[in-house]
Amino acid sequence: MNKKILRIGTRESQLAVWQATRVQQLLAEHQIESELVFMKSEGDIDLVTPLYALGVQGVFTRTLDAALLSNRIDIAVHSMKDVPTQLAIGITQAAVLERASYRDLMVVNPNRKEAIDINLFDTAVTIATSSIRRKAQWLNRYPNHDIDNLRGNVNTRLRKVGESNWYGAIFAAAGLERIALRPEDAYELDWMLPAPAQGAIMIVCREEDAEAKAMCSQLNHAATATCTKIERDFLKTLMGGCSTPISALAEIKEEQLSFKGNIYTLDGKDKKEIAIQVSTKESIENIGINAAEQLLNQGADKIVESIRNAG
Repeated sequence: MNKKILRIGTRESQLAVWQATRVQQLLAEHQIESELVFMKSEGDIDLVTPLYALGVQGVFTRTLDAALLSNRIDIAVHSMKDVPTQLAIGITQAAVLERASYRDLMVVNPNRKEAIDINLFDTAVTIATSSIRRKAQWLNRYPNHDIDNLRGNVNTRLRKVGESNWYGAIFAAAGLERIALRPEDAYELDWMLPAPAQGAIMIVCREEDAEAKAMCSQLNHAATATCTKIERDFLKTLMGGCSTPISALAEIKEEQLSFKGNIYTLDGKDKKEIAIQVSTKESIENIGINAAEQLLNQGADKIVESIRNAG
């Protein structure tokens, strides 16, 4: 039995607690003791401001990063799609868990059941999402629709859908399924490419904490770690930030790596996309970087510039 009891930092939302508890269960399978440390707002901790490269501010990870750097916790658990491609200085990736569903879901307004039978191409409706990526892909497919902003944790967003006049709202399948809140009539948007690393969970620790890193490394799922790195390399090479209309998906099946990636303008009117398939017996380490560079050479640099100017 390891002597060290790992302190697992988590935010207090239902999904965050589920993810941290899952890590705790996996650690226990390796005879590693741990405890959950619940983090409130940034003002409730001894704040050490995390320093991020490229000016990226980890909106969803900053509180736990600060707690790590303050040595109040030993590891933090994040939805990987929310983690900046450049981790805060002093923090390192310790493990990536096996990926769940990477799909996006449409949750139809429960008060508008007739909406399921609507032909979305012919009907002007309002969709809710706070994701720039989802908004751009949706408007590209349905340019006559309106998009409303929807923020909050999973439970809050689900409640707001029922209180609205929207057709519905877009959610990550993994988040709803993990906490058993996926509505029966929700349907997968199989045409929508996910955010880089969507459906995966990342564990991070302090760079100098070799013991914590060694413990967590036992939970690492190699194929998921490889695929999510390729996706995040694509994002980082194109632009660097999580809040961008950039999508990527890498999958390994039967010794083949397939990669799809795209970038949209904010209004969804223009896009650049790429698809690559290679044998895993070849070097796949730089697939994400190479794919992004190809798109930049094919005109994606103009889309990137338009997004930067809009910001």
